[in-house]
Amino acid sequence: MAAAAGEVRLIGAWPSPYVLRPRVALNLKGVEYEFLEVKFGEKSELLLRSNPVYKKIPVLLHHDKPVCESMIIVEYVDGAWANSGQAILPADPYERALHRFWAVYIDDKWFPSMVGIGKAETEEAKAESAEQARAGLKLLEEAF
Repeated sequence: MAAAAGEVRLIGAWPSPYVLRPRVALNLKGVEYEFLEVKFGEKSELLLRSNPVYKKIPVLLHHDKPVCESMIIVEYVDGAWANSGQAILPADPYERALHRFWAVYIDDKWFPSMVGIGKAETEEAKAESAEQARAGLKLLEEAF
């Protein structure tokens, strides 16, 4: 589904898993968008205006109206372009709640352990983060 120039923009940084989620949603729905890339640690005036509460990426701008937080953006994209492509999230309330639960688990538990591997200052800390990541993947594998 083509969008008019400037109609849909996404503020983010390409390596961010939180930015990847809305990019996948937009692509699944076939929505054309402009990717406004920012560097980690730098906060553009547009970002600060668009997300004055958390001041972080990602931010979706649809007709210059900001939508913040990756899962909220996915839900918005799924609803705003409901007639484009397949639904991203299930219609059943229980199934939808399960999807949200696992997304929060990944955000709160699994991503931090992955980041911990890269930021660990000792081999012991790196091994502990790696074990947490493996345990998280095992749990996800069992759940799915």
